[in-house]
Amino acid sequence: MIENKIKILRRAAKVSTVQDSDEIWCVIAGNEEMVNNVAYAAIMDKDRVEVLCREHVTTKESFVTKKFDLIMLYGDINKIRDLSLICKENGGAYLKIAPYYVKNEPNLFLAVGPDNKIKKFVGDCEKEHMNLSFLIEDQTTGFIETDVYITDKLPTLVRNTIDPLFKMADVALSTLLISAPLDQISKIKKIAKKNRLFVIDFNKILKED
Repeated sequence: MIENKIKILRRAAKVSTVQDSDEIWCVIAGNEEMVNNVAYAAIMDKDRVEVLCREHVTTKESFVTKKFDLIMLYGDINKIRDLSLICKENGGAYLKIAPYYVKNEPNLFLAVGPDNKIKKFVGDCEKEHMNLSFLIEDQTTGFIETDVYITDKLPTLVRNTIDPLFKMADVALSTLLISAPLDQISKIKKIAKKNRLFVIDFNKILKED
């Protein structure tokens, strides 16, 4: 059931969500090099697009460290399209957030994390009967960086054998835009934290903007 819901979200993510807006928000996530390329292109055209925030996220699970970067942008729809192409060509994930969502959906927030953790988060929210709206979702086609942090204690030969195996692990990243009733946001954020997801409160970004 959760798999079907995620597939529906991915199909929905391919449909244009920008309506007739001239300016939109966009969140791009993936490996550090890809986000660096997007950030550089945005800074070089700062009259058309603004970098709202940039984060480097590191999470630890068992003996594996997972690392990814994300950047949030606001600006001209055509420039955002160009930056989203850079993202996709380099295996990243992006969400274009139109003013339509801001006007019609209450209490928006973004959850970003490994694909399996996003699925677990959706499942946990369903178990708790949370009244959520999963609006748009996208997944990386490239894989994020992973490291084994226990291997420093192992012999060099063993470490050199194990490290590459984990660094080639197929860990995809997902981004998810969610709307929720105000009285449920605190609990939803706790569920997201339990699943080691990175969460952006979109309403706070709007106030700062």
